[in-house]
Amino acid sequence: MANLTTIFILIVALLHFYIMYFEMFAFTKPRTLKTFNMTKEKAENGKELAANQGLYNGFLAAGLVWSVLYPDTTTGLQIALFFLSCIVIAALYGAATVSKRIFFAQGVPAIIALILTLIAI
Repeated sequence: MANLTTIFILIVALLHFYIMYFEMFAFTKPRTLKTFNMTKEKAENGKELAANQGLYNGFLAAGLVWSVLYPDTTTGLQIALFFLSCIVIAALYGAATVSKRIFFAQGVPAIIALILTLIAI
């Protein structure tokens, strides 16, 4: 895997581990409330759903780490394509249904990594 491609894939993975942390373990904390522009009450009411969503973000991140560590580079890049595509689709859906910020925060880094991955194949 080309170094720049690997770096961007890992950046996207780290971003999704970070999101997982917020959604699973810190959803009702003041910093998270500010980040997601929510009230404490709204966060309390949705913390189980957020934890579930956080788990999925963790799976996406783990898949990207797996793609980088996979011993066969071509297969690793194909694995990365799958997980990056899932992230881009989720970011588009999130932008359409929740906030356009989701596309810029999650979608744009994933698109950059996706393009670099396609070039590397």
